[in-house]
Amino acid sequence: MDTIYLEKLLQGHPELFQKILDHPSKNEVQILYTQIDRDKNNVPHFKSFSYRLNPNWYFYPASTVKLPTAILALEKINELKIAGLSKDTPLRIDSSYEKQTAVVQDESAKNGLPSVGQYIKKILLTSDNDAQNRLFEFIGRAELNSKLQKHGAQNSRIVNRLAIGDKGVWAKHTNPITFYLEDKTLYKQDAQFDPNDYPIKLENTRQGKGYMNDKDELIHEQWSFEGLNVYPLDDQQLIMKKLLFPEAFDARKRFKLTNDDYSFLYDYMSRYPFESDYPKYDTTEFWPTYSKLLFYGRDKKATINPNIRIFNKYGDSYGYNIDNAYIVDFEKGIEFLLAVVIQSNENGIYNDGIYEYETVTYPFLKNIGQIIYQEELKRTKEFRPDLTKFDFRK
Repeated sequence: MDTIYLEKLLQGHPELFQKILDHPSKNEVQILYTQIDRDKNNVPHFKSFSYRLNPNWYFYPASTVKLPTAILALEKINELKIAGLSKDTPLRIDSSYEKQTAVVQDESAKNGLPSVGQYIKKILLTSDNDAQNRLFEFIGRAELNSKLQKHGAQNSRIVNRLAIGDKGVWAKHTNPITFYLEDKTLYKQDAQFDPNDYPIKLENTRQGKGYMNDKDELIHEQWSFEGLNVYPLDDQQLIMKKLLFPEAFDARKRFKLTNDDYSFLYDYMSRYPFESDYPKYDTTEFWPTYSKLLFYGRDKKATINPNIRIFNKYGDSYGYNIDNAYIVDFEKGIEFLLAVVIQSNENGIYNDGIYEYETVTYPFLKNIGQIIYQEELKRTKEFRPDLTKFDFRK
């Protein structure tokens, strides 16, 4: 893999990147860019370029773990092969262990009922944490991690729910779940316990000089990410490739998804929040570029290019911003994969909510996305890509 190109590209734009280039390890920067060239049959071929890519150097993946969870939830439904069971089947989640919570309604859905499909919409549109946690419970921790390995994400694990302090023994227990149609039970899944810990040898799991505890007290010790989710950039982009370009993989290595599943995921990955009625979003809270960090930098004032669509899953937490994206320009026939992580935590204190997203990480992600887009404009391709299957513009 080329490790020179991106560094030279960054160095060629000191007005945008010099502050980061001066302290790349401080800002935890990693970049993975993949060019796509189609053959005469429209089959994609990939060439990758990296900057500081290191699967053993830990960064907190935050919400980026939601994409494989969404994919594997659909795969599980297909593998169950139960008549009448689909992503739109209503479900009920019960509680059977300490800290677990039950769910019987979902006001964001048109019928007011929770379903796998509705949870996936909320994950892809605005990165809803509860939706991720419910799919984690449906798939089950052991199956989720087994499937990650099966699909090639060798350096990854998803072992805890998000944003509820889910660690230790609580993360190993998942809720009982029932799928039903009116008064008929279609599938009942008992509560599960996963005894495994999924150890991965990693560097950089202890960071900073202090953290705020749950009583808002400053603890003068390093913050520990040990035992939490792991999802490095190369695994992220692999999962994205397998989702977007199944034809480039051996049939036995593809996700077990239907054509409708693929279209559903592509559609909602690329939508802006205002393009959804169920769930419906307040545009002041979830503006058009809310989920689009690469290329738009989450800029509320950004002018949306109607010919460009971004199929992505971002993450932000503990000063980390990550975005794993496939960026397409339908008019110009441009497509490329880009996965980036950057962190800014100037005061070295974790869990205090003070991170430099607006001044450091968002601008970096916006600029790197746009600079690589400009590079793509210069590339000549023997065959113009047929991107019809990705075009869900209204």
